[in-house]
Amino acid sequence: MSEHGTSEPAAAARPPAKDPMKGFRGVLSGTLIMEAITVALALPVVAKLGGGVTSFTGWAVIAIAVALIVLCGLLKHRWAIPVVLVLQLALIAMAFVLPAIAILGVLFLAAFLWFLWMRRDVARRMAAGTLASQQHQA
Repeated sequence: MSEHGTSEPAAAARPPAKDPMKGFRGVLSGTLIMEAITVALALPVVAKLGGGVTSFTGWAVIAIAVALIVLCGLLKHRWAIPVVLVLQLALIAMAFVLPAIAILGVLFLAAFLWFLWMRRDVARRMAAGTLASQQHQA
């Protein structure tokens, strides 16, 4: 029973004043754009060290950069996050051909894994009712 004499749901059931998950897609989208720019800026490296931009490596880098941009608009779908992670693994797989591109994949994979860990932590805390925005203001 609450102080008003009614049976109130637990704090875990009360949603936060502002939805913390609302900005998650924006953060991912911004990161995807930054990664697409970074990957596209690696094309001169591919031109000098990777057999040229018209080689398979060059076309693969261009395709990944375009896919990263397209995924920005598709993040609302459940399958988009796994596709983003697969693209990171595709960049890392280029380590045998062009290690500089693989380093980009490792760095951005680490960033996306960190974002996903933070999202899971916020969702867990939101379910438990321990977010600051869920606390009753006196």
